[in-house]
Amino acid sequence: MPGLLERLGGLFGGGVDLRSLISPGGFPGGVHPAQMKITAASPIVQSPLPPQLILPLKQHIGQICIPIVEVGDHVLRGQKVARSQGYVSAPVHAPTSGTVLAIEEHAVPHPSGMGRQCMIIEPDGLDEADQSMPSLCDYLDEDPAIIRERIRLSGIVGLGGAVFPTFIKMLRDQRHPIETVILNGVECEPFLTCDHRVMLEHGDSVVRGLNVIMHAVAAKGGIIAIEDNKPDAVDAMREAIARAGFEANIEVRVLPTRYPQGGEKQLIQAVTGRQVPAGKLPLHIGVICQNVGTAKAIHDAVCMGKPLTERVVTISGDAVPHPANICARIGTPMPFLLAQCGLRDLSGVRLIHGGPMMGERLPRMNVPMVKSTNGILAMRAESLYSENAQEEPCIRCGHCVEVCPVGLVPNELAWHCRNDQFDRGQEYDLFDCIECGCCSYVCPSHIPLVHYFRYAKGQVAHIEKERAFAELSKARSEARDNRLAREQAERAARRSKVRKSGAAEAAADASDDTEAGTSGAESGEKAS
Repeated sequence: MPGLLERLGGLFGGGVDLRSLISPGGFPGGVHPAQMKITAASPIVQSPLPPQLILPLKQHIGQICIPIVEVGDHVLRGQKVARSQGYVSAPVHAPTSGTVLAIEEHAVPHPSGMGRQCMIIEPDGLDEADQSMPSLCDYLDEDPAIIRERIRLSGIVGLGGAVFPTFIKMLRDQRHPIETVILNGVECEPFLTCDHRVMLEHGDSVVRGLNVIMHAVAAKGGIIAIEDNKPDAVDAMREAIARAGFEANIEVRVLPTRYPQGGEKQLIQAVTGRQVPAGKLPLHIGVICQNVGTAKAIHDAVCMGKPLTERVVTISGDAVPHPANICARIGTPMPFLLAQCGLRDLSGVRLIHGGPMMGERLPRMNVPMVKSTNGILAMRAESLYSENAQEEPCIRCGHCVEVCPVGLVPNELAWHCRNDQFDRGQEYDLFDCIECGCCSYVCPSHIPLVHYFRYAKGQVAHIEKERAFAELSKARSEARDNRLAREQAERAARRSKVRKSGAAEAAADASDDTEAGTSGAESGEKAS
């Protein structure tokens, strides 16, 4: 794939014509990077089972799961092998039948390169399924609470990349009734086409999954949002809606192609014209969003009794001889998937987990695909502009301000973050940043703005954690001091009581002795 950088039009930095970036209407800001959807016409292929599956016990926002099987146990496909810990969590299921070889720390897809507790499973090749979860084909007759519990037990999280436990977004709140469910079929990241192919090849499941969500949250209407660069997906979803007979309450909304239209708040604004207030959630304006892949997973869990054990992932990039869309078991090592696309030698290759705009560079290669893996990009180092680009001083051009979809001032915010002025950074609405990368994309000085924001968010979280720990330690110390003071006061009170009791007894004894002496004297007088 020679000349990738030129064809990207500066996708990885530099050479950007700002006149083509800003679109009127919808949400503010945004850019138009080269799409590079080279796998859009590639049908989904099923990946064979790898020799080993590496299953991280935390694949979602929230607390890590606790394993409920032991090393040496035989497990079945779809069997729960790690249970949720805490409310914001999603259980983990075995991707196939086999033997648990180990439960140990292993590298996972994270830019830090750090490891996480993982379960290593050796497939037995039989792919036997756990049949304990019955299907709920007549889901409209089921209580919504049962539907949500099924989604929770199936380990479903947002497959668009957020990996937030799905059942939490589907809780009913009488104060904020849900009017509309929006399915996100935008897929605005360059290269990625997994959602596109899911809509083309599994449209009936996607539509039925949307209907399940609508029933669970009592929504009256559903909208499937698709950008106009996917006309075949638009037709496929409209045909699926017609086949299901849902034309009365589900529609397809075609949006102009624009990045980052797939962001939740940006999509809601583009579809409904309403803004989600800062610090609020979509449910506060009567809307929830789900990814089309999530909707298919919900259909499979509710209507077929299948927990989330596999997903579609796009394998692409200029280092990949045969880019493809692959349906693979969660836990499949990324080198195994790349080898299926003809890439076996990873020397000089850079892996990006996700898309090029919001994805993360992986410092380690032997990591598994997880629930959040919607794309794996293998790029030659010379194709990545950021490999050799040198950060230069900000020239105050204002391009980053113009393209920010949230309305921030990225150059000022980055200055505070870079200088560890985190309080000032929060005054510039640091945590409103969605890390879309638009600002870094247009910066002529090659300033890695998003990296500074991620760094600052991590530092603020660390500071808050230390502060909370210090407050907890202070509270525990004060409680200990109060307890010791109380115990000391109780001991003093007991000693005082004992002393008073002893004094009373001594006085009583003295009184008895006096009475006895007096009685004896009286008796002597009588005898004489």
